[in-house]
Amino acid sequence: MLPDCLSAEGEQRCRRLLAGATARLRARPAAAAVLVPLCSVRGVPALLYTLRSSRLAGKHKGDVSFPGGKCDPTDRDVVHTALRETQEELGLAVPEEQVWGVLRPVHDREKATVVPVLAGVGPLDPQSLRPNPEEVDEVFALPLAHLLQEQNQGYTHFCRGGHFQYTLPVFLHGPHRVWGLTAIITEFTLKLLAPGVYQPRLAGPSCPGAEGLPERALLWPGQAGSSPGLNKERF
Repeated sequence: MLPDCLSAEGEQRCRRLLAGATARLRARPAAAAVLVPLCSVRGVPALLYTLRSSRLAGKHKGDVSFPGGKCDPTDRDVVHTALRETQEELGLAVPEEQVWGVLRPVHDREKATVVPVLAGVGPLDPQSLRPNPEEVDEVFALPLAHLLQEQNQGYTHFCRGGHFQYTLPVFLHGPHRVWGLTAIITEFTLKLLAPGVYQPRLAGPSCPGAEGLPERALLWPGQAGSSPGLNKERF
């Protein structure tokens, strides 16, 4: 059964679990921060995502992401970065008191630290937002119940020289595929919000026939023909 993630009890539990890490990470510099917006869409708990503009320069254009970006020297800390970027991208002002805490940092291929900030943003209609068209092409929400259904979860296994290296989650069957760093952050969030419900399957397979081949993705289950993975990590 899906826990009531939006209840006062659920919020206090999350705040309590994140308190120590939040205090430590707010005192540390980071390259970037993202907001993980926990919202209610027509009464259904959901996470809010963006599709980055295809007009952006660089490798992250057209990616599914959480709102966020690089830390500015004038930002007080990573929480301020996440809130500022969210307002700039979506026109969504989130008061700091609605921040529940800071999740485990993730790192991109250049080893830059990206800090996820979890906030409860309340009832929301994604279609009512007015995103900055220079940065965002689309805003959409995925219900927690959708993300927690096993048929909507996939994994990308990476091998090199016949040896398993690592596994990354993928969330499927929504408006857009959620993968890369955004999927990793989504997994961290689900583990926090629904620890007895979300059961990630992270065991790696063997990689027969991979000897001598360049790095490749083995998709599981049933995702032949596409390879979402860390090679296109995003914020």
